[in-house]
Amino acid sequence: MIDRILIVEDEELLRQNLVRLLAQDDLQIDAVGTAEEALQAAAQNDYVVALVDVRLPGKDGIALTSEVLQRSPDTAVVLMTAYASVASVIDAIHVGAHDYLLKPVLMKEVSRKVSRARDHRRLARENVGLRQRLAEVGTPEIVAKSQQMRDLLAFVQQIAASTRPVLVQGESGSGKEVLARLLHDASPRRIGPFIAVSMSVIAEHMIESFLFGHEKGVFAAETQRDGLFRAASGGTLFLDDIGDMPLAHQAKLLRAIEAREVLPVGGDRPVPIDARIVAATSRDLPALVRENRFRADLYFRLSALRVEVPPLRSHTDNIPALVSAFLSRHAKEHGRPLLAVDHAAERCLMAYPWPGNVRELLNVVERAALVCSGGVITVADLPPEISGTRGEEGGGYQQAMEAFERSLIRSTLERVGGDRREAARALGLSLATLYRRIEKLGLKDIPSSPSPRDTPESSGIV
Repeated sequence: MIDRILIVEDEELLRQNLVRLLAQDDLQIDAVGTAEEALQAAAQNDYVVALVDVRLPGKDGIALTSEVLQRSPDTAVVLMTAYASVASVIDAIHVGAHDYLLKPVLMKEVSRKVSRARDHRRLARENVGLRQRLAEVGTPEIVAKSQQMRDLLAFVQQIAASTRPVLVQGESGSGKEVLARLLHDASPRRIGPFIAVSMSVIAEHMIESFLFGHEKGVFAAETQRDGLFRAASGGTLFLDDIGDMPLAHQAKLLRAIEAREVLPVGGDRPVPIDARIVAATSRDLPALVRENRFRADLYFRLSALRVEVPPLRSHTDNIPALVSAFLSRHAKEHGRPLLAVDHAAERCLMAYPWPGNVRELLNVVERAALVCSGGVITVADLPPEISGTRGEEGGGYQQAMEAFERSLIRSTLERVGGDRREAARALGLSLATLYRRIEKLGLKDIPSSPSPRDTPESSGIV
């Protein structure tokens, strides 16, 4: 496939040199000397990359960049400037420029940056196609059957267009990265990259290099590294486990977010960045702030927009839909018929407290789908801690069912704060039957403050 590149440079000699440098069989190059000519060309052609001089006769390159991107939002614009003002470059990045070059330009650097810009455009198009395919099959990890989840997703849509940092809080396995990806896909940055990294897995002495990059020669046998902030340019950088970031590096992260520039390790010139920061943690950041293990100013900067992902046990009414979505995906991936879940197995899944949240549910469903011998998943296909058979001598049917019933009633009572009438309604039992089962299963330890009409005597139990 032939890509088309636009060069906008008023110095004729440099313009000709750039054309000769970039001439390749898979490239078609148009070169002009003014912004007006560039706009005419952009109106007639689809350019993968536009190499634009900032200083042009008449309209400058930054204004031209804005107009080009209005016509073709996924054109990767690389600006050339002899004025190494970080402020002017940041202005250019704010209007959507992909990268920049300082004059006098090094031809090797031109080739490298144009090649990266072409890769960026190709990946952006692939991402659009991927999102379209995902839209067709759905995203199993995001299910909003409960009002709680519907409110959460509505809030995500509401803040998606902002460029401010977002802090996602929630227990391990609750879907923080999935929600961060949804935030990215709903934002104007969706054609840009989504780059995720866990701060808990990067060695402390390598954090600066990973995030901010380093110059060539700083580390033995290493070439230059751009760093994740620059790699996420035009998109979203997801910093997972932010609570595990060493205190010594937090000030540099705060400065990068506030100044929108980074200083590569071994460098002497700050580099502008344009990545939206989404941080996530399962830890109690306010507590870490009080213990002087997390900077208060960084916490306040990150938490201006805060999203709380609820644990799965707080929205168990989503479980049947999640299970259905996971089974549908499993069937597609493995080329197998779609499995169903019988009522008893579904009640087990609804009763379990899910300490590992959605991630644990996914693993359990995939395991059950693999061990299921028929077309329906039953209690026997579930792990013993969920089916209620662990520790039951003989593992008989009656013991298993009593263990399941005990777990179901206990979890339901806890969920409704001990309200017997509400629990009976949720379980589909009469109040009298519920009291009998509580007595038989040894669940009288669960506190309750019933109204007089909910007492055993008023229900006809003697």
